[in-house]
Amino acid sequence: MVAGVIQKDKGRRRRGGRGKSHAMSEINVTPFVDVMLVLLIIFMVAAPLLTVGVPVQLPETAASALPSEQEEPLTITLTADGRTIIQTTETNRDELIPKLRAIASERTDNKVFLRADGSIPYEQVVQVMGALNAGGFNSIGLVTDTGGPDLTGQGG
Repeated sequence: MVAGVIQKDKGRRRRGGRGKSHAMSEINVTPFVDVMLVLLIIFMVAAPLLTVGVPVQLPETAASALPSEQEEPLTITLTADGRTIIQTTETNRDELIPKLRAIASERTDNKVFLRADGSIPYEQVVQVMGALNAGGFNSIGLVTDTGGPDLTGQGG
């Protein structure tokens, strides 16, 4: 924001000598708009990169999304090739319950999201849900993609 001096009556001289000069009272908004547009572009590019990125082919349902919480919920991912991932760390199934108990003791929220690839057997999903319950997480949300069939059998 620049304040300058504007001189009035450039062509005429007054009897007292020099012309009076007044402070410019206008604000140049162009640099402010430029900075805001650059910040907008930076946030638009950076926002998609902040999601948990384990590639999984989620099944589709007609259910709506859960409301967002204050604390980031724990995410367990079951991949098509049999791996079990807590947030972004791969874990053996033998070590799953002790790790979940350690995580549960540090958290205030007992909510966990289970992301399971649609091609793995239901039995494996239920076994991991039992391990989550034994580990102290009794509020389990199953993550799916939207747009799947509803109860009438038609796509949503």
